[in-house]
Amino acid sequence: MIRLALLLFGTDFIRERSLWLAALGGFWLLAGIAIFVDALDGVLYFPLQFFGLLLLFEGIIALIGTFSGIDPGRRNGLRLAKGLLFTTIGLLVITPMRQAHFVLAMLFGLLFAVSGVLRVSAAWVVRFSGWRASIALGVVELLIAIFLFEPWPTYYKGTLPYCIGIGLAFTGWSLLRLALRLRRLPPHASVSLFTGRGGAQDTQLVIWHPGAIDAHEQDLIVHVWTPVGSAKEAERRPIVDRYIAAIDGNGVISTGHAALEVPPDLYISHYPAVELDRSPDQFNQALRATAENNVPGRFQPNYREEADGWCESTEQVRFSEYNLERLRAFWAAYGADTTYNLTNRNCSSTVVHALETALEGALGQRGGGWFAFARVLLSPETWVAAELYRRAASMAWTPGLALDYARSLHGILHPPPVAWYSLARIALRRYRRRRAPTSDCSAPAQQHQPSS
Repeated sequence: MIRLALLLFGTDFIRERSLWLAALGGFWLLAGIAIFVDALDGVLYFPLQFFGLLLLFEGIIALIGTFSGIDPGRRNGLRLAKGLLFTTIGLLVITPMRQAHFVLAMLFGLLFAVSGVLRVSAAWVVRFSGWRASIALGVVELLIAIFLFEPWPTYYKGTLPYCIGIGLAFTGWSLLRLALRLRRLPPHASVSLFTGRGGAQDTQLVIWHPGAIDAHEQDLIVHVWTPVGSAKEAERRPIVDRYIAAIDGNGVISTGHAALEVPPDLYISHYPAVELDRSPDQFNQALRATAENNVPGRFQPNYREEADGWCESTEQVRFSEYNLERLRAFWAAYGADTTYNLTNRNCSSTVVHALETALEGALGQRGGGWFAFARVLLSPETWVAAELYRRAASMAWTPGLALDYARSLHGILHPPPVAWYSLARIALRRYRRRRAPTSDCSAPAQQHQPSS
């Protein structure tokens, strides 16, 4: 989450506020440790009830926004998920029954356990750069899960402070480490060069290219062929056919595809030069992000030729404001090497790298300072995008993950009115509209309505 926020605010924001960002990270780290230690003896100084009320209030506001109809579509789904989660946790926190603490412990313990298992297994299979550190972090998550499952030492009473402390400590450490590391960035350097897996090799040649985020006549379009959308009569398998692969009625496997386009002359679509054909015995070996799995690749010339030879893209995400100069410089550097790797340099990872390059510094250029930075950190789209990036970085980017990541970035850059005062103003306006007297011409029509 911290990496994504710093990426969207850009180099200038980081360089001007690096010491303050480091100090904020250090404060969060110490506060997280203090909250965790405070909860160990069962005598809580942390205002748990007040925090629960805040969560409940935020959850209710999110639910009101969900059913107000101000922002239909996928963002509404995110707001609904946020509202249900915050409302549930808030009710469990303020409930005086001991069983509520037990439920919270099982819930958070399960989340840490699943995250740890996924991280360890993915790192062991893919073997990307830094996989040993990822396994160590996964083991830490599993140990935290075991700690939360155990009733010792407070019989689950300190579950929420534990999780808040752990979250603050990890976030603070990440912010402190990145702020100190990124303060040495030269002007116009790319933040993604110093963060994330595989960023250095694809951006180091264009870090000196400044450019600017501008509105353009032609949108930047992320094209995604989902596995289901690109397969004929696909057998539906939830989640699997969304993020991994779909199988049609003839047994043909479709993994989908992702590409990025800025009409009329920029098109980024990465394919292996020869279609990959691996036996089941070689499947695990093929997933490793190592040099022996590098194969020659090729780039499609334009969208129309690709669509005519296959099918139209099933999903598109459009951005009207982006850094075209930096994107062209990135593509000139990246396109010089056609190497394709199934898990480390595929079509989806190429699109994500290009999209981040084009959007880097978009929020910092708008201004807003610390308030805008805090708003991004609290946005549910930021949480979703950060989790998608974390999962993809420990496994591989797929077209489904790239699609959701692009949508989340679009939601961060163009946020809906989620603040409570915005929702209250909209609700009041709708209430007045409904209470307004009907005109004379509509009265006869109402008289002929059938009774229920």
